[in-house]
Amino acid sequence: MPINITMPALSPTMEEGNLAKWLVKEGDKVAPGDVIAEIETDKATMEVEAVDEGTVAKLVVPAGSEGVKVNALIAILAADGEDVAEAAKGGNAAPAKAEAPKQEAPKEEAAPAKAEKPVADQAAAPSTPAPVAKSGERIFASPLARRLAKEAGLDLTAVSGSGPHGRIVKTDVEKAAASGGAKAAPSAAAGAPAPALAKGQSEEAVLKLFEPGSYELVPHDGMRKVIAKRLVESKQTVPHFYVSVDCELDTLLALRAQLNAAAPEKDGKPAYKLSVNDMVIKALALALRDVPDANVSWTESNMVKHKHSDVGVAVSIPGGLITPIIRKAEEKSLSTISNEMKDYGKRAKERKLKPEEYQGGTTAVSNMGMMGVKSFSAVINPPHATILAVGAGEQRAVVKNGEIKIVNVMTVTLSTDHRCVDGALGAELIGAFKRYIENPMGMLV
Repeated sequence: MPINITMPALSPTMEEGNLAKWLVKEGDKVAPGDVIAEIETDKATMEVEAVDEGTVAKLVVPAGSEGVKVNALIAILAADGEDVAEAAKGGNAAPAKAEAPKQEAPKEEAAPAKAEKPVADQAAAPSTPAPVAKSGERIFASPLARRLAKEAGLDLTAVSGSGPHGRIVKTDVEKAAASGGAKAAPSAAAGAPAPALAKGQSEEAVLKLFEPGSYELVPHDGMRKVIAKRLVESKQTVPHFYVSVDCELDTLLALRAQLNAAAPEKDGKPAYKLSVNDMVIKALALALRDVPDANVSWTESNMVKHKHSDVGVAVSIPGGLITPIIRKAEEKSLSTISNEMKDYGKRAKERKLKPEEYQGGTTAVSNMGMMGVKSFSAVINPPHATILAVGAGEQRAVVKNGEIKIVNVMTVTLSTDHRCVDGALGAELIGAFKRYIENPMGMLV
């Protein structure tokens, strides 16, 4: 029978993506592992591999299509020995939410989904949404795993995934089938309403406040939509609590200059060039190591205590920001952190980061010091329980031993999830961070 290729979920938060390019054409033979397409998500451009063997019978979604929903049919494979023309008959209509490449400026009422849904007699096209767990979260599984589960009458919500980020793969379904567990759940009632999303003020109400012709409408791209959704969810569900301290930088700046001057040559260039931000990352990682009760994530049933400090660092890119993660930062040298951040920053701007390089993490740093911002409070990015907002270092008059001294000072503000990192614990964490910043030699031993 024909094999459906559907829009993959390339990250736990992905709901739709753009099919940037097909790397195969109709009639090509493919095998598992062959790269067949490039998909643009809100954060990156990624390659998609085939999971089945067969002949490309039909490319349902054209290259350049935008807003293709996860699990929508994008192509059809003819299995070995199957008639290609017969297999292709299942893909005459475009999948739901696919949008052809834009040829003109978007109109005011344009939405990211315009194409027709597959007709009812196209059995090959997906007609049901992705499985949903009792908690309301979507289950992530490979297309092959979904097909095998359907054929075996298994309920994917009862299958444990062993793939990246808990994704259910073929072997998980086979094990569940062999054990006799994960029986199919009763079908959900048709027409059940989708969960309502928080909405802002209507566009019509906003536009009434301005003179016609005095503005232009710029459609939201995928990244901006995801950022908006996650920030609204964070502020609505996470009880934020803030603590701020001033950190003196003179000793740190002197050590940084000394370390950079001692950097060995590599290919005619210094092997590293430390920034203040590199040292902030290391100091926060060590502070979380020293205050392990703050290195946590909240869930409704358990406190997730992390064994390592995986520090996300906010990087501004066109249209929004992304947070690549320095894994096990407490164990890494300053030079390693510095070089990793330079690589992440470069690839983030090119949208070439892999999902595992920006998903997860146990905390984050948002540094606006280079923009001249003195202090600010950052919004927590769940599942993190903390985020550190870093302001600019500047000369200030400070009283020491009854005398006024001019020193370099940086204000930092720690946002905490008060469900798991309360005020006293937050103060302990930011105090440990301040000690490393003001006594930076401790980061080298």
